Amino acid sequence: MSRGFSVSLGHPPDQAQGLRARFAGPALRYVGLVANPYLDGDSVAAALERITAALGLFGRRTLVIDAAENSPKAPEGARIDLAMCVETLSPDIWYLPAAGLPMRYVNTRGSSARLLDEAVAACHGVDVVLVHAAASDLARLFGRRALRPLLLVADQAESVTHAYANLKLLARRCEWYSADLLLIGPQASSRLARIAQSLTGCADAYVGSVITGWASVDPEGSPGDAPGADLCRLVASQMGVNDGSLEGESVPNSREPALPMADNSTGAL
Repeated sequence: MSRGFSVSLGHPPDQAQGLRARFAGPALRYVGLVANPYLDGDSVAAALERITAALGLFGRRTLVIDAAENSPKAPEGARIDLAMCVETLSPDIWYLPAAGLPMRYVNTRGSSARLLDEAVAACHGVDVVLVHAAASDLARLFGRRALRPLLLVADQAESVTHAYANLKLLARRCEWYSADLLLIGPQASSRLARIAQSLTGCADAYVGSVITGWASVDPEGSPGDAPGADLCRLVASQMGVNDGSLEGESVPNSREPALPMADNSTGAL
């Protein structure tokens, strides 16, 4: 199954192949949502719901692999028949409770990548795999596959420190030197922008990493609300839509962003 970016080697040899390439469905994408233990269950649920809603605006069908330490445990029969453990939440969203599952898939090289392959095979037609897991488990699942981690951050000092530690770990183990931030807190809070600026500055100065963008999710918001335009832009960037697959499209039915996207301002934790 095709993953990630495709590379074109010259012109297609015939017109039929060119048409097949032009009208093919979207390539399978992965979004690595880096868990943060300082977020409560409601905040994590809000983040997952908002991300999948944003993906739905772009017509994407999403499998959520919820593998963080405080997520629901994987059923006992997961290694025998993973497909039986996948829950259908809507025609476009599947959910796999997977706490502890990455470690159960570790091979002799320390890789858990086979879990991703089996989960995708269990959900025919999925376009995006959203993996919520600890930084160490994301490293086992993806190795050095191209990925830009999406760091969860709450408006509290311990959560910010943990997000920064996750950034350093993923840079060291996976050589991922760019990341995005998903800040959890009230939309009207000016502190979220300062947190994003602080992490952006520290990432550049001390890790050599770049925070390419950020968005916020209000855990008190209604699930029926349309995702904010800032989150939709972030999700679009995560899907690699800058390669032209959605170029020029506007974000449908989204709120205007309450906060601007982050720049490369410096700051201190």
